[in-house]
Amino acid sequence: MCGIVGFIGSEPAAPLLLAGLARLEYRGYDSAGLAVYDSERGLQLAKAKGRLKVLSDIVDGGKSIHGTAGVGHTRWATHGEPSDANSHPHLSDSGKIAVVHNGIIENYMEIKEYLTAHGVVFHSDTDTEVVAQLLEYYYKGDIVEATYKVLHRIQGSYALGIVCADNPDQLVAARKDSPLVLGYGQGCSFLASDVTALIKYTKTVSYMEDGELAILTRDGIQVYDQLNCPVEKEKSTVDWDISDAEKGGYEHFMFKEIMEQPEAYRKAAFPRIKNDRVELEDLNLEEDFIRQLSRIYVVACGSSYHVGVVGKYLMEKMLRRPVEVALASEFRYASPIVDEHSLVVVISQSGETLDTMAALREAKRLGAKTLAIVNVVGSSIAKEADSVLYTWAGPEIAVATTKAYSTQLVVLTLLGLHFAQVMGTLPQEEIAEVLHQIRLIPTKMEEILSRTADIQYFASQYFNHESIFFIGRNLDYAMGLEGSLKLKEISYIHSEAYAAGELKHGTISLIEPGTLVIALATYAPLFEKDVSNVIEVKSRGATVLGLTTWQMAEELRKHTDTLIAIPDTHPLLLPSLAVVPLQLFAYYVALQRGCDIDKPRNLAKSVTVE
Repeated sequence: MCGIVGFIGSEPAAPLLLAGLARLEYRGYDSAGLAVYDSERGLQLAKAKGRLKVLSDIVDGGKSIHGTAGVGHTRWATHGEPSDANSHPHLSDSGKIAVVHNGIIENYMEIKEYLTAHGVVFHSDTDTEVVAQLLEYYYKGDIVEATYKVLHRIQGSYALGIVCADNPDQLVAARKDSPLVLGYGQGCSFLASDVTALIKYTKTVSYMEDGELAILTRDGIQVYDQLNCPVEKEKSTVDWDISDAEKGGYEHFMFKEIMEQPEAYRKAAFPRIKNDRVELEDLNLEEDFIRQLSRIYVVACGSSYHVGVVGKYLMEKMLRRPVEVALASEFRYASPIVDEHSLVVVISQSGETLDTMAALREAKRLGAKTLAIVNVVGSSIAKEADSVLYTWAGPEIAVATTKAYSTQLVVLTLLGLHFAQVMGTLPQEEIAEVLHQIRLIPTKMEEILSRTADIQYFASQYFNHESIFFIGRNLDYAMGLEGSLKLKEISYIHSEAYAAGELKHGTISLIEPGTLVIALATYAPLFEKDVSNVIEVKSRGATVLGLTTWQMAEELRKHTDTLIAIPDTHPLLLPSLAVVPLQLFAYYVALQRGCDIDKPRNLAKSVTVE
């Protein structure tokens, strides 16, 4: 959610800030703004409700705002409706201090009442404005000193970028529970909530930690801890190019990222397979701990949660240990039963998902070992977990995840196979066969992706339905959850996924003539039961789109109106293939309906507030 960009250097800041914000649009927003310091005009402010183009038109692409230091922001409304007044940056009463903020100031009402009693006039409904006004209240000529006083007063989560007209040769940044990245350039310095905004200008970055404050100047960046002691930050080099964060000729990022899945899968899996064994060299878990595991939790949100649902079926089959899947937003409120023999696996693409981070901290507090599966190197979750496995998926820009899901799934599968090796719960011959099949998955994905026209045709037949149901059993049920989510989040069609065996327990009352049911039947041991459920909904007038493997396609085709078939593979790996046509179907349905596929309404890529 929300995006921050900051720059101080020698070239005009406004065009650069707009370009950085454009690369953060995928995070979700409903307004945007800039604050740039000019020696003649002081702090210049421009902000507007709506898409970034509205702001860009107002400032003529940045040409009408002069100055070489400033901050920009894309806002997702939390406190106060989307409006020009509630957009960031926010100015202090005197106009000397501008603030951009991601996160939530939990005690903002208390501070607002205090400042109002002291004569301060507020101009927005946001929690962020109290930071700007409180900074001015404490400001006595030293903006850094005033910032420290504010940080000791406010409660909640924040990533802050601050510009002060009296200190025009520096930007101030601070973070707690919301990501901030520092970028190092030649004669310039950068600030952003995501490295994607910076990669065009620098590949040398540092990741701020909770409680840190940074001072950015043209000559460099100095970071301090919460006691105002200097911190020597480790610099990282971003190992991907700006082209990875561009569409590369595709109409949408989502379609590009669907097509990138075979290569992303290879990068995530192949380096971890050696001599028919799984080698997780970056796993920091002792084998004795793995052998003594009594319970595994998989904790995540959204699509990552659906990865966990698949993982539960896979790991319980492989390990014969109980695996629980928990929504991160519920985990810490459910009095989870964990101890020193429990492993809590948290999954997050960004590594900054606040609910997941809170669940991670709760698991550690209760004494469990924690393992993170994340994509973003240096992210908060990656740093706080006892161990981390990176998915190496590269940047994912579309809000609806595709390649992040696929890489999370294969990494979780490899983790299960590694545990099976250590525990001895699967014969080595079977592990070797699964690994052999994993090596074939990318080629089979490419086979599916070579037939996108078929799925596009099905989407053209069914895009006008307003309610769609997914049914399946076991792994197919788990896949239905993700297929349903993909469809609803980018096409806005009401969609639900049900375990097919639950149809008789109430759900079948929703089936009426013309209802579209997508029946997943890839899992051979339960195929006959799936067919029975297809016959059941057909008898109530449903239109059925089936999804199965080549081996079972002819039998299922007898009972469905249309059919998608995927290549055969090991049963444990079917979800890695089945998800691809479900992603494509959702994409083409949304395309037919004219939806904003990469930036669906009301959704954000990275959810960094509760």
